[in-house]
Amino acid sequence: MSAPSVFITGAAAGIGRATALTFARHGYRIGAYDIDPSGLAALRDEITGLGGEVVIGELDVTDAAAWSTCLAEFTSAAGKLDILVNNAGVLANGDFQDIPLDVQRRMIDINFYGALAGLHAAFPYLRDTAHAQVVNMCSASALYGQPELATYSATKFALRALTEALELEWRRYDIRVLAMWPLFVKTTMTAGMETGSTKSLGINLGPDEVAAAVYSATHRGRGRLPKVHYPVGRQTRVLAAMSQVTPNWMQRLLTRMLART
Repeated sequence: MSAPSVFITGAAAGIGRATALTFARHGYRIGAYDIDPSGLAALRDEITGLGGEVVIGELDVTDAAAWSTCLAEFTSAAGKLDILVNNAGVLANGDFQDIPLDVQRRMIDINFYGALAGLHAAFPYLRDTAHAQVVNMCSASALYGQPELATYSATKFALRALTEALELEWRRYDIRVLAMWPLFVKTTMTAGMETGSTKSLGINLGPDEVAAAVYSATHRGRGRLPKVHYPVGRQTRVLAAMSQVTPNWMQRLLTRMLART
């Protein structure tokens, strides 16, 4: 039997890189894609050093044609795709009016449209693979709109909605769609970041912890009431649990306190 396959975007560093290494250690054939060729080459060397199989390629997730090309190349041997991990993302923080509009548009294009384009292009491969799965890298910022992260938060709300809709829509094709919900993670994306929330909560999660959570979530049984959202880390689990039982005004108050606004 051929090895199961996982296609990961934003794989050259951070969460994507850790996820690629985690799945490689468990015998998966890795598709690692990013706009950083040197980071991908280093990842390839590490995976092959572990005895794993990996395909790397440059992919701008906002380019739908590039998605189609990369997916066709990666799946050419077996014509199937077991897991798609939409991980690529960018972040800019600060007061909304101070962030240039082109920077805000880039967050929308990469964080949301990039995942949407990937889902659209990957659907035929997922449909033709038994028990295929999609992992969308969401964020605790999608629990309630976050000051100093307004547009980033909005992209994750949109990705949350897309995840929930497709989880229902694609059940008929035996495609499982889920979302990971980390809080702030120690990567280059959060290096030097200072917001009211990071001062209150800190930046405590590591990429390896998120990668382990992704692997665990994709290896759960599929019950009649499948789990869709996976908070990562103790802080996120507490915040997510509170959001399920507290009224909107209380969520607003908590967010305001944490954001120090």
